[in-house]
Amino acid sequence: MLGDVKERLQAASGEPVTLDAVVVGAGFGGMYATYALRERGMVVVGIEAGGDVGGVWYWNRYPGARCDLMCVDYSYSFSEEIQQEWTWSEQFAGQPEIIAYASFVADKLDLRKDFRFETRVTRAAWDDARRLWIVTTDRGDHFEATYCIMATGPLSIPKDPEIAGLETFAGAIYRAQKWPHEEVDFSDRRVGLIGTGSSGIQIVTEVGKAVGELYVFQRTPSFTMPMRNAKLGSDDMQEIKDHYPSLRAAARASALGGVRPAGNRAFFSLPKQQRLSLLEDAWKNGGHAVLGTFSDLLVNSDANEQVADFVRDKIAEVVTDPKTAEALKPRGYPIFARRPCLDTEYYEQFNKPNVHLVDLFEDPIEAITPTGVKLQSGEVPLDALILATGYDGLTGALMAFEVLGRDGQDLREKWQYGAQSWLGLMLAGFPNLFMVCGPNGPAALANIISIDEQNVDWITALMTHMEENGLATVEATLDGEERWMAIVADLAEKTMLSKANTWYTGGNVEGKTRGLTMFTGGFAKYNEHCQAAVDGGYAELVFEPEGAVVGA
Repeated sequence: MLGDVKERLQAASGEPVTLDAVVVGAGFGGMYATYALRERGMVVVGIEAGGDVGGVWYWNRYPGARCDLMCVDYSYSFSEEIQQEWTWSEQFAGQPEIIAYASFVADKLDLRKDFRFETRVTRAAWDDARRLWIVTTDRGDHFEATYCIMATGPLSIPKDPEIAGLETFAGAIYRAQKWPHEEVDFSDRRVGLIGTGSSGIQIVTEVGKAVGELYVFQRTPSFTMPMRNAKLGSDDMQEIKDHYPSLRAAARASALGGVRPAGNRAFFSLPKQQRLSLLEDAWKNGGHAVLGTFSDLLVNSDANEQVADFVRDKIAEVVTDPKTAEALKPRGYPIFARRPCLDTEYYEQFNKPNVHLVDLFEDPIEAITPTGVKLQSGEVPLDALILATGYDGLTGALMAFEVLGRDGQDLREKWQYGAQSWLGLMLAGFPNLFMVCGPNGPAALANIISIDEQNVDWITALMTHMEENGLATVEATLDGEERWMAIVADLAEKTMLSKANTWYTGGNVEGKTRGLTMFTGGFAKYNEHCQAAVDGGYAELVFEPEGAVVGA
């Protein structure tokens, strides 16, 4: 390999630094990729816009920020030492504990020395003649690397609402995706919240407890179910630690890449009373138990609607004002077609006299003014505004800077009509470029850390194959890419996930091509496709040998 990374990073700013690999992103995918490549003896540098490791959790510090996957899933499995040394305090970890975990892992593996923090990639371009990636940053760095690994994550480019006058608001504006590191005091303040997806729901449950007046501007209500979070005692954690091998094996064999509930009963295989009894039990147990009670909720529209009615009835049981309860009931799209949210007393907040729901279907926003939000019915004066309007998901991060492949092909042009790749890992026309948790894999539909580990392990195994066989470059064939995208499209037609206007389908970004481009066949089946590619001798990849004359 190329020697010690510290020596190479001594070069003056702007001077080329030669590496084996550049990793973009210091979330859980980027952290593991950097570690795995370094363990292969490679010289690698990670580049991260944030000030430390943690990815989306470095930025998402809003009140109530919490993972909706159980910690037993949302954690690394590659290191038994890390598994045994780290102890979780809750079943569903909050942001402070998740960022502490990321920091613990970074310390344990001495990862920070390999990262350039508070640094953004401005351009990544493939040099055909020299067969390497040239990566430049906003700090003047100039890296030249054999491989480029994009671990930018499916949710990393924040999106403001397209509402006239936002820039004129004179009060404080807080964004869920880039929350201040210091605590914000909302007592005695009139606060408006725009966005009622997962982040907005979590914010309401916390800010609603400590605000003067809270106005929740709701356009499309989300289905949300009680999390029923639980503290983990020492005995609970010891059981988890003792059984990590079987838990991880079960996760890898599952459609979700985790151990959350996933039943195999078809909805109409049971009489109505038994179905209701199972749903009641799932509601009491909390988490994603309702989603996992039946196997066909995203393919059988009648079953889906009955479960949606069950959840809507639960809203009416909690919210005392009938009009508010009705406005909070999601309609017009299948349950679980939007990201299923988990909450802790979200609906209860609307029984408080200082928490107000503004139904934007009934009274739409006309503009944001210097002093508040102007509705069709009049203005709501505000001291502060919270934006929880999500991300340019799946593709936003990779299209936020220039990525140029063979012959100068621009990724933005390649993806102008939607993301397309091979296995969500590689791109035709972009040699030695890899994506971790790319947009055409399971992405947001499975446990992201399971995907991260599987992707990185697959990529490093391919690198080993290349090294052992004297191969210098690799890229997907166009035929292979088209075949994979046909599989993705065929599966998407069989699910109801595409029937909601969400970031899953690009529906939250004006002008973005609509379509469900994630692999919906589940994590285990995705892993089978990846293994089949290896077993088939990488038939849908094209290689160039070392020493070959490019273009000859």
